Amino acid sequence: MKNLEHQEQVALMRWAEYQARNWPELALLFAIPNGGARHPAVAGKLKAEGVKAGVPDLFLPVPRNVQGIAFNGLFIEMKAGRNKPTMAQIEWHVRLSQQGYRVAVCYGWEAARNLITEYLG
Repeated sequence: MKNLEHQEQVALMRWAEYQARNWPELALLFAIPNGGARHPAVAGKLKAEGVKAGVPDLFLPVPRNVQGIAFNGLFIEMKAGRNKPTMAQIEWHVRLSQQGYRVAVCYGWEAARNLITEYLG
């Protein structure tokens, strides 16, 4: 499923790059490289630098008021197929929500696109 999640995230980022003409805020959307298999030395180095398991895949650091709720930014966890969030991911989602961030799990790039367009208004 990781490869499918990768493809969906790439499709979303391509859409965001194209749509940044209409929504300049999309230029701020970025990936957080937490997932994937790595050589143990690389994994150790990234952990020492602060990479943490469970952090969502994407972040849009743009505050918005959505349906009367103020958010500090939008975190997105990309999923594909029957893949479900891990316990570490769920814990991060709860903690980020408590800090005023909108956090969502999206199955496929279209779902993420729809969420972002709703969020940006």
